Amino acid sequence: MAAGGCSHHTWQGVLASGGGTVPFALLTLSTADAQPTDAEREVWDQVDVVLKDAKGILDELQAYKGAGQEIREAIQNPSDEALQDQAWAAVVPLVGKLKKFYEFSQRLEAALHSLLGALTSLTYNDPTQHLEREQALAKQFAEILHFTLRFDELKMTTPAIQNDFSYYRRTLSRMRINNVPADGENEVNNELANRISLFYADATPMLKTLSDSTTKFVSEHKNLPIENTTDCLSTMAMVCKVMLETPEYRSRFSSEETVSFCLRVMVGVIILYDYVHPVGAFAKSSKIDMKGCIKVLKDQPPNSVEGLLNALRYTTKHLNDESTNKAIKSMLQ
Repeated sequence: MAAGGCSHHTWQGVLASGGGTVPFALLTLSTADAQPTDAEREVWDQVDVVLKDAKGILDELQAYKGAGQEIREAIQNPSDEALQDQAWAAVVPLVGKLKKFYEFSQRLEAALHSLLGALTSLTYNDPTQHLEREQALAKQFAEILHFTLRFDELKMTTPAIQNDFSYYRRTLSRMRINNVPADGENEVNNELANRISLFYADATPMLKTLSDSTTKFVSEHKNLPIENTTDCLSTMAMVCKVMLETPEYRSRFSSEETVSFCLRVMVGVIILYDYVHPVGAFAKSSKIDMKGCIKVLKDQPPNSVEGLLNALRYTTKHLNDESTNKAIKSMLQ
């Protein structure tokens, strides 16, 4: 998960942002070793447990092959019991995996809640201070976003997931009608199956989980100015953009993996901002330089960012608003 690094002092200095300047000792986004302070430790430990499992989840999803062959043969030969049994035996363990991914999304949501609570609290005056003083938590937030976009990129290119799951549900209901005891039924009861089905029906399920979670966080913390959340997000977007477009910073990235880490984090915070901010990320009043961010994406090798551009096209809330600048819309077409 950790992206390979720049040394800490890279961020000593000033990142200029559209006229206002923001002093940063920031953001060890691309440093593997931001150590939590005592004040951060409790939240950091909670989130660390979740992030430790994230790598394994991505590996499992990347290796997901699906039971397409077995399912096709079973459907083409409905009276061949042996083929029905083979398809069922192939699908049940896969559904166990899909259930595990879904349950991980809920753990991720809880981790995000804890991080947002810490990074937007009233302890410091502004998001820059939060991100400077709580670098280890900011890094974890970035890692959650990186995981989320990577998961969704993989999910989008794995159509077997939905095929396998819907075959599982169809077969299960047929077994119930015929009173056949279903091995593996205790894995996923009906209510859970509905929730899992809804989760995978979304083009970008993890991102939707995080967007809903961030929206919920803001509505549950009415005493907290919404700017505490949106400014934290827009600041992170700006840091990523400046790191990616400034040759001096970019040359210190240790690998292409660090570049894709920053790109995913940038897109992730833009999408969350767009969900939470009343007028979204694309409006004139937005604190995110959308043209600059899209330009940074377009300047990468196209095959490496198509998934991220699609995330902006299809999973933001406000892109198609009347108020969105035509130039921004055409950049994303």
